[in-house]
Amino acid sequence: MRFCSIASGSSGNSIYVGSDAAHLLVDVGISGKRIEAGLAELDVSPRDVDGILITHEHSDHIQGLGVIARKYQIPIYATEGTLQQILSYNSLGKMDEELFHPIMADKAFFIKDLKIKPMKISHDAAQPVGYRISCGRKKMAICTDLGVYNEYTVDCLRGLNALLVEANHDVNMLQVGPYPYPLKQRILGDKGHLSNENCGRLLCEILHDDLQTIVLGHLSQENNMPELAYETVRMEINMSKVHYKAGDFDLRVAKRNEVSQPVII
Repeated sequence: MRFCSIASGSSGNSIYVGSDAAHLLVDVGISGKRIEAGLAELDVSPRDVDGILITHEHSDHIQGLGVIARKYQIPIYATEGTLQQILSYNSLGKMDEELFHPIMADKAFFIKDLKIKPMKISHDAAQPVGYRISCGRKKMAICTDLGVYNEYTVDCLRGLNALLVEANHDVNMLQVGPYPYPLKQRILGDKGHLSNENCGRLLCEILHDDLQTIVLGHLSQENNMPELAYETVRMEINMSKVHYKAGDFDLRVAKRNEVSQPVII
């Protein structure tokens, strides 16, 4: 089982997850050409993609959906609320509703040998979810675009071998930056985005011996820097009361506009 960020950040997101038998995309928030190029770097043909999992309907997660789904007739999996929002967006072009497959949070389903369990997240979208994906005993999850986490979130992320998690912003950079006040409040709110510090605190709740790789994703271009996110998360782990240190894990930052190094589980 492997996964790889094709693009990650406030300007566009797409992640590949695959096994020997199945190939998935989680979100397609960049152009169709960039999706195709990213898959090519991974030696995967878009025609071999078995499904597109959508977390929510914001443009940085669905921008390329219309083009990719129409061109390759790839099934689309999303919650009912997200699918309804997607259908209302004329900018995506006409979409074949037969490709739509409604899913529900906490109800697992299979695509070939991959077991997928959506999880609820707190974000200002219709019905957003993250995804826990497993193949046999190998388990990973994608959890971005959440303003807050709680015990439910922690429970959903326990026992993983790998995780891509949001470290969206540095609180100080956001507060002194150029964003208008209402937007700052939205990002800092319960349905906004996870800060570097809160990302580190969430990780401290789920660290365990078999967690191999942690990828920090969905960084804000204006309110964060890769080095800052990395060091802040490391500091939160190292200063916590857990008996792990950040150096015990392969901690990475997903690249914004390039294919990141694949994670093999």
